[in-house]
Amino acid sequence: MSQESQTDRARAQLSNLLGQAANGDRQAFQDIYNLTAAKLFGVCLRILSDRQASEDALQDAYVKIWRNAGRFDARRASPITWLATIARNTAIDRKRSGGNRVMVSDDAITEMATEERSALEKLEAREDRNILNKCLDNLEAKQRNVIRTAFFEGHSYNELAQKLNTPLGTVKSWVRRGLKRLKDCMDDG
Repeated sequence: MSQESQTDRARAQLSNLLGQAANGDRQAFQDIYNLTAAKLFGVCLRILSDRQASEDALQDAYVKIWRNAGRFDARRASPITWLATIARNTAIDRKRSGGNRVMVSDDAITEMATEERSALEKLEAREDRNILNKCLDNLEAKQRNVIRTAFFEGHSYNELAQKLNTPLGTVKSWVRRGLKRLKDCMDDG
């Protein structure tokens, strides 16, 4: 079986499980957790740099996923991207409410997160990362830099404006235009 068809099957499986969870199926939700917890923990850990805070954020993220599973739309995003966005936003919210700002390297995340990732997680992560990196590389340098800083390091627009010594409106505009180009690219990718 080709990697593309495995990825399509994995997406379909997660989409189906999210639909079942939206209807209150606890086993489907458990399956979602089993398939995605390592990846989503890595997302939280990268932002929070603290294992306990990341575990707490992950728990909060799964509560949000359970409550909002019915809002997932496979036409708008892949299921793993939708799940990772919830985890990322939850971790950023937790960080902004009083966490520290030290970032953890990708190597540390790999060591700390569960060693045994499913084939589904590996395929989805590789595909999403490749498409995202290709699309980010196509952005203008300032758009690429503010998006990376805002979304991968969890900085707010105000923090970016101060860090870059640039007006807040300009930073928001760079991010908005960059995200539009990124979305268009990823929809095509």
